[in-house]
Amino acid sequence: MKRQLKPLVLALTLACAGNALADDAGARIEELHETTLNLIQLLVDQKVLTQEAADAMLKKARAQAAEKTAQAKAAEAEAGKGVVRVTYVPETVKREIREQVRQEVVAQAKLERWGDVNAVPEWLDRLKWEGDIRLRYQGDLFADGNAPEAFFQVVGQNVSNTLEDRQRERVRLRLGLNANVSGGVDAGIRITTGNTSDPVSTNQTLGNTGNKYSLVLDRAFLKLRPIDDLTLWGGRIPNPFFSTDLVWDRDVNFEGAAVNYAPGAQEPQRVFKPFITAGVFPLQEIEGKTGVAVRDKWLYAAQTGLEWAPSTRARFKIGAGYYQYRNVAGVRNPTPTTTGLYDLSAPQFRQKGNSLFVVDSDANNDGTQDDPVYGLAPDYRIANLTLVADFAEFFPIHIIGTFDWARNVGFDQGNILARTGQSIEPETDGYQVKLTVGHPKFNYIDDHEWQAFIGYRYLERDAVLDAFTDSDFHLGGTNAKGFMIGGSYALYKNTWLSARWMSSDEISGLPLSIDVFQLDLNAKF
Repeated sequence: MKRQLKPLVLALTLACAGNALADDAGARIEELHETTLNLIQLLVDQKVLTQEAADAMLKKARAQAAEKTAQAKAAEAEAGKGVVRVTYVPETVKREIREQVRQEVVAQAKLERWGDVNAVPEWLDRLKWEGDIRLRYQGDLFADGNAPEAFFQVVGQNVSNTLEDRQRERVRLRLGLNANVSGGVDAGIRITTGNTSDPVSTNQTLGNTGNKYSLVLDRAFLKLRPIDDLTLWGGRIPNPFFSTDLVWDRDVNFEGAAVNYAPGAQEPQRVFKPFITAGVFPLQEIEGKTGVAVRDKWLYAAQTGLEWAPSTRARFKIGAGYYQYRNVAGVRNPTPTTTGLYDLSAPQFRQKGNSLFVVDSDANNDGTQDDPVYGLAPDYRIANLTLVADFAEFFPIHIIGTFDWARNVGFDQGNILARTGQSIEPETDGYQVKLTVGHPKFNYIDDHEWQAFIGYRYLERDAVLDAFTDSDFHLGGTNAKGFMIGGSYALYKNTWLSARWMSSDEISGLPLSIDVFQLDLNAKF
């Protein structure tokens, strides 16, 4: 029994003495000193320890205490500071500290990919590249009964060919970069083939004697999401509106600023998803403005709508838009001596179809001007209604119906007569219906996906601005009616073949019938 207790008593005594020296508190040292002596004496009285053993233990403890005190004083003298305190840290606290440090190191290692031979800087993870390339064969077929192109050119229409069939091979390349700048802030840029004089096409026609192609900056924008469901764009942005190609060609991008508010858009289970979109877009900045007659040209646009998903097998979406063009109508030069004064009122880009007049009064009077400048006769304020119904009863095959209607409510015969001296009949309505069957979005994630469609379009002369409508149907512009049919089939993952046939005739005016066939090989990366 005595042999078993001796190590315990010795350890207890030394621990008490060590703790007392470390804490260096006078009262506590005295208390521990007295407690230790009483404990040793009790053990001697109980004959657990002999007096000789107790004396030896105390002597050794005093020697160790004297040595530690000397070391502490020497350290104090060297540092020139107060008494050094060596705080006792419990083992549980040590374990908590070790675990916290370990978690921080592991988190940093994962973030910075320590030991990963394929590791890249963190900022590269915030970049996303996307692109596609398309090879196209296009055949433009003209009816024998068409009026010669010179007849169209004499009234200002951009028509260069009406009788000779044309075969073209074309290529389109688009490469985009989306960067997550920070939480809620994204930047996007895209370069494409094409040129800076045609906003509705990014095609490059082959056959330039081996010459190289040009690349243009197609998009450059910032997108902000300050709160959930609210998105802001600025710069050269993709089309923010719910639409078809009746009003806006698929390649049209918008310059300016737009805002979209869509509460619940990120909640898949939500049945009703309203949205509202608005934007302000400069079309042409006029330098050296001539009084109040020629001003900067703008587009103010707004759209509201609702998406309704009553079940997983049906979805409906409707959008009502209003697109107001400001200062796009031409201004006639007042006298022959002011030739060229208001030429900037003419549009920078036109396709064909809209009602025109010569803005130079001298050319209107005697036709002596060799290259007359044509301006738009009416104002354009477009009311637009778009509806899509998507049924998935045969999932993954969908049946999708689309209806789009547009009317130029800004057409005013009185204003046109005062502006041009001409009486122009209103042709201001347009609509398009389309039925699509197959895989709805044609994601090209696997082969054997397919899609087929058939549709009909009727677009009167001044229903929309001819500059921005579809550039393929009727080879672009308005004053056309006809049908379209086509389809797509995925050959491989991210690679698909598509074909379209579009047959159109003029609605009024000079005869012009055009059939267009397009065969495309597409690859997305």
